Formats: sequence, structure tokens, C-alpha cells
Amino acid sequence: MIFPQKAAGWCLATAGLILFVLFYAALVPAAHAQAPQLSPEKRSAIEAAVAKFMASTHVPGVSVAVVEHGTYEWADGFGFADLENNSPASEHTLYRLGSISKSLSATGAMELWEQGKLDLDAPVQKYCPAFPQKPWPITTRQTMGHLAGIRHYKGGPDDLEINNTRHFDDPIQAGLDFFKNDPLLSQPGTQFHYSTQGYTLVGCVIEGASGAKYVDYMQKNVFEPAGMEHTLVDNRFRIIPYRTRFYSKTDSGTVENADFLDSSYKIPGGGWLSSAGDMAKFEVAILSDKLIKRSTRDLMWTPLKPTDGKKDDYALGWATGDDDGIATAAHSGGQQGTSTFFVLAPQQGAGVVVLTNMDDLNPREVGIEILKVLVGTSGNTSRK
Repeated sequence: MIFPQKAAGWCLATAGLILFVLFYAALVPAAHAQAPQLSPEKRSAIEAAVAKFMASTHVPGVSVAVVEHGTYEWADGFGFADLENNSPASEHTLYRLGSISKSLSATGAMELWEQGKLDLDAPVQKYCPAFPQKPWPITTRQTMGHLAGIRHYKGGPDDLEINNTRHFDDPIQAGLDFFKNDPLLSQPGTQFHYSTQGYTLVGCVIEGASGAKYVDYMQKNVFEPAGMEHTLVDNRFRIIPYRTRFYSKTDSGTVENADFLDSSYKIPGGGWLSSAGDMAKFEVAILSDKLIKRSTRDLMWTPLKPTDGKKDDYALGWATGDDDGIATAAHSGGQQGTSTFFVLAPQQGAGVVVLTNMDDLNPREVGIEILKVLVGTSGNTSRK
């Protein structure tokens, strides 16, 4: 028998417990509900591939997301986002994207082209007068495809660009000032010269064509439509929940904190933070033609051909390729404390995102292995 006083207390306690459970359930990330859509066999194979990658690299944390049949189906984190505080990595952990940022910027530029606001073949000064005239005209198309002759980093241990520690509140102009007066490496259109600096010029073009600040334009026209609610600039002064710590590995194999970097001078080419979940949403938006039309996407994924005749599979902000018969569009990234890779197999409606918090790794291998788990090793090389 339950006495009235005890019954009342029991009811209150039970009600409180129910409210707690309901409150806790509301906090559980919705992405976990997507997990059952991925078959247990594929999930086990993916987790095994990630475990092998982590064991061979000693990377502290990895987050992975997959898209199958054009749908964001599963994401998870492995290891730690913060070793000092034992904080686990998750699908929501924010990593430096590195050069994956170029694919985001290219998509934003192609939206402007699609709207008739950007002529890809006009001189860049039409939209970015802050970039000085050179001996030859330079177009946005050439710049996006790394055929403009613009240099990359200067290189060397004392390179103040690679190891920049200064923060810039006017990122596009500050980024241009690093290289705008330097001579071109070659006549535009003739040779492929990969250049993160060149994507600062693309950011300036986006500002001129859109009439908005680059960061604001990307947030409104790329990230918000794609549902990328947590993608933002890697601002070292801001308190950013879920941002990982950044790590390196010494020659002896010891994991340590990565060199300091302020990437505010190169946001369009390597300055965004994102999560595996957000990047999977970007992949879905590209596959479903939510951001740009299919014909625009095809143009973005059409490699340019330098006149020197050398093989070039790089298109406009994306690297195209063929992996065992699977036609892919992808990009990798690497900088202090991060190594990243994402890939789309458009014909199969599949995609993979691999983000890590350690530099000098090659996540492409595990990314392609996961892609093959999703679609197999046979495909059609036509990119549709």
C-alpha cells in the first residue's frame, strides 16, 4: 500500500524524472536519428576503416559523415576533439576545413555567374579594382582553376603567410596585400599553379559582383540555403562551441599542439570551420541542385586545360577524378592542426566527409575507402 503522503511525493518525483528525460531527449542531436538509415554492414565497414586510419596515424580525433542516395544518412565522431579535457569528437565537432574552403567559395561564385552578376571571363579588376593590372589580363575562371599565374605561399620555415599570427578585421583587403604586387609565375592560362592566395582574389570578386562582404554573402547564399547552421569563420578571438583543438605529431611520433595560426587573411581559400554534419548537408545541396543548377554544376566541374598541354583534372574549385570507375568531384585540405577530405560521386548520389584535428595526414585514402563501401568499386565515369 502507498500512503497518500508517499504517493504524492512519488508522483512528484516521477513527474520530475519524466520532465528530465524529455528535456534530455530534446538535447540529443537529431543527426543520431539518421543512423539507422545506413545499413549495419556498411556502418561496421566504415567504422573499421576509420579505426585502421586512426591506428596508423595516431590522430586524436576524426569526424565522418556519409551521403547515400542523395541523403545525409549518418555521421559520427571518433577519438577526441580535446585531449587535455578528454572531450570526445562528434559529428558536431568543428574542424578547420583548410582548402575545402575553395569548393565553398567556388559554389558561391557560380551562383553569381548563374544570376548574370559575374562574368567569369572578364578581367578580375571589373569586380576587384584593388587588384592591380598585370602584364596580361586575368579572369575569374582562370583564378578559380589555378591558371592565373598567382603564386601560392612563399614557403620556408619563416614564411609569415603560412604561419601568420596577425588578425585582420578586413580579411579580403589584408589578404590581397600579401601578394597583389608580386609578379605572376606565368602568363594566365598557360600553366597550373595551385594558389590559396588566388582564392582571396576570388573572394574580392564575389564582393564586387554581389555588393556584399564575402563572409556575409557566403552565409546568406551558400550556408543558410544548405542548412549549414554551424559553419563559420575560424576566428581565434571568438568563443566557438564544439571547436576542436589542433594537433601535430613530432618526428618521434609524439602528439603535441599544432603551431599557432590566424587564418583571417585567407578565408576564401582556407579559413572556414565546419562539421562533418554540415559538410554532408553541403554535399546534399550540391547533389540536389539546391544551390546551383545542374548545368552550372557541370561547368564548375569541367577541368580547365592549360596551354602547356600538361594533364590537369582541377576544375573550378574542385578536383575531378576517377576512382576505380567512380567519377568523383572532391577536395582535400591541410593546415596547422587539420587534414580534411570530402568527395562526391554524383552519379551514385553518394558522398563522404572526413575531418581530422591533426596536420600532415592523408584522409583521402580512408575517404575513398568509405566511398567504395557506399557504392562499390565499379561505376560509370560520366559525371551527371
